[in-house]
Amino acid sequence: MIHFDENNHLFHLHNGRISCVLSLFRDEKGCDELLMPYYGAPLADPAAALQWIHRANGNSFDGDRQYLPYACPTDGRGDYRPTMVRTRDCTGQRCTELFFKSYRIEDGAQQLDGLPCTYAESPEEAQTLTITLADDLTGLEAEMSYTIYQNAPVLVSSLRCRNGGAETLVLEQAGSFCLTLPGRYDMIHLHGAWGRERSVERVAPATMTRLIDSARGSSGHEHNPFAVLAESDTTEFTGRCWGVNLIYSGDFAIAVDENPFDSTRLVAGLNPRTFEWRLEPGDSFQAPQAVCAYAENGLNAMSQAFHNLYRKRLHRGVWRDRERPILVNNWEATFFNFDHEKIMQIARTAADLGIEMCVLDDGWFGHRDADNCSLGDWVVDRRKLPEGLEKLAEEINALGLKFGLWFEPEMISPDSDLYRAHPDWCLHAAGRRRTEARQQLILDMSRSDVQDYIIDAVSTVLRSAPIAYVKWDMNRNFMEAGSDWLTDGREGEIAHRYILGVYRVMDVLTTTFPEILFEGCSGGGGRFDAGILHYMPQIWTSDNTNAVARLKIQYGTSFCYPPSAMGAHVTHSSYSVRMRGDVALGGNFGYELDLSVQKPEDLEEMRRQIVRCKAIRHTTQQGTFTRLISPFEGNLTAWQFADETRVIVCVYRLIAPCNQVTEHIRLHDVPKGVYRTEDGQTVTSDTLEQVGILPHFPWGDFASDVIILERVENGTVKQ
Repeated sequence: MIHFDENNHLFHLHNGRISCVLSLFRDEKGCDELLMPYYGAPLADPAAALQWIHRANGNSFDGDRQYLPYACPTDGRGDYRPTMVRTRDCTGQRCTELFFKSYRIEDGAQQLDGLPCTYAESPEEAQTLTITLADDLTGLEAEMSYTIYQNAPVLVSSLRCRNGGAETLVLEQAGSFCLTLPGRYDMIHLHGAWGRERSVERVAPATMTRLIDSARGSSGHEHNPFAVLAESDTTEFTGRCWGVNLIYSGDFAIAVDENPFDSTRLVAGLNPRTFEWRLEPGDSFQAPQAVCAYAENGLNAMSQAFHNLYRKRLHRGVWRDRERPILVNNWEATFFNFDHEKIMQIARTAADLGIEMCVLDDGWFGHRDADNCSLGDWVVDRRKLPEGLEKLAEEINALGLKFGLWFEPEMISPDSDLYRAHPDWCLHAAGRRRTEARQQLILDMSRSDVQDYIIDAVSTVLRSAPIAYVKWDMNRNFMEAGSDWLTDGREGEIAHRYILGVYRVMDVLTTTFPEILFEGCSGGGGRFDAGILHYMPQIWTSDNTNAVARLKIQYGTSFCYPPSAMGAHVTHSSYSVRMRGDVALGGNFGYELDLSVQKPEDLEEMRRQIVRCKAIRHTTQQGTFTRLISPFEGNLTAWQFADETRVIVCVYRLIAPCNQVTEHIRLHDVPKGVYRTEDGQTVTSDTLEQVGILPHFPWGDFASDVIILERVENGTVKQ
């Protein structure tokens, strides 16, 4: 998979689906610089990629180096485009020169200490190239690592910096991946806000630098650490595209620069607005991983590359391959106003419907009757639950249901025993006010004593009762992001150290309690990223549970993240239970409403949904997901799931048209074979792709249809 051509001084990473060429370019002073002249479809002759270097270099003058496709660009030497590495030495200078020093090729995938990352289950399925670059003047060493998998069109990249000199260095910028392409490209990214996360925006080429970033302390609702470079004619099913995603949950930046000479550069890494790292002699810093997926047959193929990698080589633990349970969450049913009997009412109805888990949300601890108190005091409120969580969980278990629980471990309320005991444990800037958002503050997760407290407090609760699921919430952005112990020039480290602390806590808890299904959440879908997915195989997709709004949210999320990562619930709404359930089928299915007060006809519809979900969830959670019709473009939305046993087509219509023929939905990449419809008809895969299938909507606006096609062999449904 990885070969070094000594004659041409290039590395060729290839697996029959992609090629990446890294080359050593000797400059005018005889120093070797690391370039990436090619990443894309497989190359039979990787040396041909060097032609671009010669053409690019021919444009340069007077040391101008911005034309070259650097793999690890630095500041201060004539490369005026976005860079990977910027340092400040003891004299204040920011000029960094990184030249080739050595390389090594190892079997397996790179593993990072303290950071989420992809992995290999056997050494044969991946190879990793690590190239060491060095600045002889300062002693800075930069290791660029690239992992290629045997059967995936993806490249996984990361940077590690080490101070090998005798003086202190300050790392001001640390990227994870740099990609430079000849030509001009559309940029696709996911943007939004609370309640409308991950809307898809496609921007035409512009001779400027465009920035996608977060400086809020988390990956955030506003932008996702994901971007695509696509040729102008690329569609869901045709054309070339490169998708880049950071495996990170904190402040990030993805810069896309298009210069006047038809060259496009993308750099992804930590956000320099909120990042600095002091490197004493001998110290090292590890940047997060980035994943770059390439596809030459459209955006769906790119998305599927991410989905397959994340489902099998980012997710970990026993829940990676298990079918996810159907749950009911009490939040919108009761908010803070509940007691033991009210939760049992919901649980009894849930058991009768065939639901598999009952989750108790916010309000079970301290004196939590509103969102203005008790965060940090993870002790059961005996006023609401006189016999504690154990009795409640036991009674729920006796109904045949599992029991789940909500936490917000990273937060602290000023009105809490924890704050009164440790007012210095929250993020704060000395001498300044402590700004409360949602009437709460943020624990300083950079501190090991805070991390240990959370691990101990949460573990005590999880051991107190048979708890099978944890919803992990985080509900506000950073303000006054300071720490009592991060001083003496290290104040710029707080944002990253916070996330490292979160990862440590998540790692310890998910490892200690491997049978518990953990689900991430951050103000709904504000921290929906690959970093969280390393520890928790699913994430609350959005607090917006309006079925029509969710079409756009789930559609956009699927550009990078698999449906198995999306929590999707049926809630109170003016739309029909059928429509709400059909939308929720596009993720991990569940309910968030008061089951005990539903109409009989709605309960029967729910019973039907649950039976259907159990029958097909292997396909919806582990099958290949394909976007068919975009909710951003018209009246219809459609997507499909497919595996070796069935194809499922989900179609949604907003407004019932007057006097219009219903559109046939053409499927894509249907596994070859014959399929049987629910009414007993048979249809071939090529018919489904070329002619399509006709949805049958109920009367009226805001309607949906879920079409299940079972694959048959010799007239028998394939098992």
